[in-house]
Amino acid sequence: MQIRDLPYPDPGVPDARSGGRFLLWLGRNQLGGQLRSLAWGLLHFCGVAGLPFGVGLAVQALVDRSGGRLALAGGLIAAFGAAITVGDTMLHRTAVANWITAAARVQQLLARKTAELGSALTRRVAAGEVVAVSTGDVEKIGWFVEAVSRFAAAAFTVVLVCVGLVVYQPALGIVVAIGVPVLALAVLPLLPRATRRADIQREKAGKATELASDTVAGLRVLRGIGGEELFLGRYRQASQEVRRAAVRSARMWSLISAVQVLLPGLLLITVVWYGARLAQEGRVTVGELVTAFSAVTLLMYPLRHFEEIAMAYSFSRPSAKRAARVLALERTSYEGERGGLGDGGALPTGDLYDPVTGLLAPAGRLTGVVCGDPDTAGLLAERLGGHAAEDEKSPSVLLGGVALDDLPLGAARTCVLVQDKDPVLLSGTLRELLDVPASGRVRAEDALTAARCEDVLVALAQASAEDTGDPMETRITERGRSLSGGQRQRLALARSLVTDPEVLVLDEPTSAVDSHTEARIGEGLAALRAGRTTVVFASSPLLLDRADRVVFVHDGEVAAVGLHRELLRGEPRYRAVVTRETAEEQLTHLSEHLSEPKALQEIEETA
Repeated sequence: MQIRDLPYPDPGVPDARSGGRFLLWLGRNQLGGQLRSLAWGLLHFCGVAGLPFGVGLAVQALVDRSGGRLALAGGLIAAFGAAITVGDTMLHRTAVANWITAAARVQQLLARKTAELGSALTRRVAAGEVVAVSTGDVEKIGWFVEAVSRFAAAAFTVVLVCVGLVVYQPALGIVVAIGVPVLALAVLPLLPRATRRADIQREKAGKATELASDTVAGLRVLRGIGGEELFLGRYRQASQEVRRAAVRSARMWSLISAVQVLLPGLLLITVVWYGARLAQEGRVTVGELVTAFSAVTLLMYPLRHFEEIAMAYSFSRPSAKRAARVLALERTSYEGERGGLGDGGALPTGDLYDPVTGLLAPAGRLTGVVCGDPDTAGLLAERLGGHAAEDEKSPSVLLGGVALDDLPLGAARTCVLVQDKDPVLLSGTLRELLDVPASGRVRAEDALTAARCEDVLVALAQASAEDTGDPMETRITERGRSLSGGQRQRLALARSLVTDPEVLVLDEPTSAVDSHTEARIGEGLAALRAGRTTVVFASSPLLLDRADRVVFVHDGEVAAVGLHRELLRGEPRYRAVVTRETAEEQLTHLSEHLSEPKALQEIEETA
C-alpha cells in the first residue's frame, strides 16, 4: 500500500484482544512495506558498516605504498558512500510511508467503530480517551511501526559487523563481539521503570485532555454560573501533574541516553588501548587497528536504534492498548426476537416499538414523545435508533417486528435516523452539507422550506465570499460556529429531512428556536413527513399539538397516550412537564383532578 492509494478499501478486522496483539496484527498487515524498508535499511547500514574496512584498507595501502590497493580502497569507499546515500534516502521514504499508512489504517478502524457505535461510544469510553486515541495515540503507534524495520536492519548490521571483525581480526573482533551485546542489553533493566513513568504521564495527560474537552463543551454553562475559575483551577492542577510526570519520565530516558553514550565510549577506549598494545607487539597491522576503531565508532549509529525501538515500544504499547480497548467494543446484539432482513433482503417497515418502555410509534404517523427527564429522552431516542443501550441485557427495539440490533449496521442506519440534541454541522458549503445519502424523494429546497430556513439562506447569501448571491455555495465553518443556535438546528433538521428515512427520530429539534418559527416548523414537518414514521421528542406545545398521537413516558415506561389537548386535560404529570408548572400549581391541579366525579369513581373502583 502506497500513500497515494489511501484510504484503504477495507482496513481489515483487527485483533483487539490486547495492545500487543493489536501491534502484531498491524505489523502483519504492513508486511510488504516493512520488507521494503528492511531491504533499504540493510543497504544503508551495510554501507555504513563497510566504510571502516575501506578506510582500514586505504590506510594499510598508504603504509605499504601500494597504489593499486589505494585505488581499490577509494572505489570501495565511493561504493559504500553511494549505498549509504541511496539506502538512507529510500529507507526514510519507505519508513515514513509505513508510519503514515499504519496511522491511516488505525484512523480508519477508529472511524468505522465510531460510526458503528454512534453516540453510545462516549457513554462506554471517556470522551478524553477517544480524543487521545484518535490523535496522539495514532501517531505513537505509527512511530513504532516505522521504527521496527530500521531496528531490524540495524540489528542485522551489528551482528554482521561483529562477525566480520572476528573473521578479519580475531583478537580485536572478540573484544567487540563481547562488548556490543553488553551495550545493547545494558539499558534493559532501566526500561520497566521508564515505561511505568511514561504510562503514568500518558494517563495523567489523558485525564487532563478529558477535563479540557468537558470544560470546552460546557463553557457556556460555566460562564452562566460563574464556574470558569473553578474549572480553570482544576485544569491548571491537572496540567501541572502532567508536567511533573513528564519531567520524571524525561529523567529516566535521559539516564538511558547517558548509558548509551557512556558504555560505547568505554568500549571504544578499550578497543584503542588493547589494539595499541597488539600493534606494538606486531600482532595487528595499523590498517587492522584503524578498521576496528572505525567499526566501533560507526557502530554507535545503528546502536542508537536499539534505544529508539525501546522508546517507541514503550510509548506505543499503552497507546495500542487504548486503541484496542476502543476497537474491541461491539454493537450490542440481543438474544430474543430475531427477524433479520425480510424476503429478498428487503428492509423492514411498520410500527416502531420499544419493549423496554412500551413506546409504540405507528407506521406513517407523527408521534410526539414527552419525558420528564431530558437525559431519559436522549437515551430513549438512541435506543429507537438501534444504538447500543447501557443495559446490554435489555431487548432490542423492533421495526415491523424485526429487531434493529439483528440488522446489518448499514440497514439499521438506513431504516432509522436519529438526530440528537446537539447535531454537528461539518465544514463546507451548504450544498455539501445537504449532499447526504438519501431516498431522493425530498429535494433540498423542500427540506429547507419545511425547516423554515429562509432567514438562514438570506444570511448565507449575504456572506457569500464569491458574491454569487447563491447561499448553497456559501461555506459553513466547523460545527456551524458562524451561525446562531437556532440556525444550526434548522439546517441540521433540513439535512435530516433530505435523508428521508423510513423512520426519523428527532430529539428536541427546535429547543433553540423562537415560538413563532417553531410553530411554522411543526406545520412544515407534519406536511413533508406525511405518510412517513416520525418520532419527535419535545416538550413544546406548538410541536406536540401537530402530532397524530403523543406518548408520555414517566419513570422509564409509558404512562399515558393520546392527543396533546387530551393529555393536558387528563394527565397532571404531563401538563406539569409541558406547561412547566410550579409545585404549588401541580398540587392545585391534582386536587382539582381528584375532585372530579370520574376521578373519584376510578379511586373507588381501585379501592
